[in-house]
Amino acid sequence: MKLAVVGGGSTYTPELIDGFARLRDTLPIEELVLVDPAADRLELVSGLARRIFAKQDHAGKITTTTDIDAGVADADAVLLQLRVGGQAARNQDETWPLECGCVGQETTGAGGLAKALRTVPVVLDIAERVRRTNPDAWIIDFTNPVGIVTRALLQAGHKAVGLCNVAIGFQRKFARLLEVEPGQVHLDHVGLNHLSWELGVRLGGPDGENVLPKLLAEHGDAIADDLHMPRKLVDRLGVVPSYYLRYFYAHDEVVKELGTKPSRAAEVAAMEKELLEMYGDPALDEKPELLAKRGGAFYSEAAVDLAASLLGDGGSPVQVVNTYNNGTLPFLADDAVIEVQARVGRDGATPLAVPALDPLYAGLIANVTAYEDLALEAALRGGRDRVFKALLAHPLIGQYDYAEGLTDRLIAHNREHLAWA
Repeated sequence: MKLAVVGGGSTYTPELIDGFARLRDTLPIEELVLVDPAADRLELVSGLARRIFAKQDHAGKITTTTDIDAGVADADAVLLQLRVGGQAARNQDETWPLECGCVGQETTGAGGLAKALRTVPVVLDIAERVRRTNPDAWIIDFTNPVGIVTRALLQAGHKAVGLCNVAIGFQRKFARLLEVEPGQVHLDHVGLNHLSWELGVRLGGPDGENVLPKLLAEHGDAIADDLHMPRKLVDRLGVVPSYYLRYFYAHDEVVKELGTKPSRAAEVAAMEKELLEMYGDPALDEKPELLAKRGGAFYSEAAVDLAASLLGDGGSPVQVVNTYNNGTLPFLADDAVIEVQARVGRDGATPLAVPALDPLYAGLIANVTAYEDLALEAALRGGRDRVFKALLAHPLIGQYDYAEGLTDRLIAHNREHLAWA
């Protein structure tokens, strides 16, 4: 089995490597190709990757290349973990929206749109190269904004599934609180990427006992603290919202908070510098503890599970992924991309049925999906007016003067990445 990781020079990659090494019985990789245009980072990351494999007695071969076509040739699956423009572009996404009184965040609001506009054309180019080189390969997208990027891939006819670590993070957290194995915890996870709710937490499988009321009663303070939301809100909802819902439920509070501290991008850039120095140490043969603060917790385990299911019979039969709606949420078009539990196998992902949603959740999902429709149109076709309409449609913006100001700033800060600008 051969896997390629595009964006393999990321400081995330040792997390992925650690999972590949530990879970080699689930996903028996014979060759892993790390693909990245940054040869210097590739050298540091691949050196540590090989030492991790060696320490854990993994017989797989790790190679590197800056050539996408060579890297994805003959791969059974290609993982995409890109950041077009790097942390510098992310820092802009997180700062200029604040000038208009709107949240600055890399996957939602105006910053999320900027990232989509930069990313979608690049991902589609890579996917076309994969299709020309190996049309049977699966594409696993971890590149944000996952929902929009996955829809672009599926709409273009690629064999693609989107992946996020939010659900597996909740699963692991709830398993720890319940003192059970993670595999015993099944989430009633419903929504869009970075706009989701845990409507139930079931023991043993999709039809198991719902222990969410017990979790909220016994551990509500800890859960609310992790979400940075008040306990009374979580109790009132009776569900566990993704921590990204804080941008919607406490927008003005978050804007004030973000204006008083360095951007997350600045923090991550400093962390990445330190991590890369660590990766260059020939004595280091495991992922450093600092990597846990970088983000992406449990990404490797989710990626292994998904790849194993798409390529064989090693993964879990039911997983939370991003895929076509196909009637699952009846108020959305079939070709909307949703994030729900799905049966995953060699033929891809098929969403499980979900109960009728409270309008409190369905309304926001429909609104953000409409924004994503417009965002993808802007990413594919360009143009100031399309950018403006996407921003105006976003529920965190929604006022024409905000949308006008944000459109000007978005284009000014991203001109080098926008072929039409």
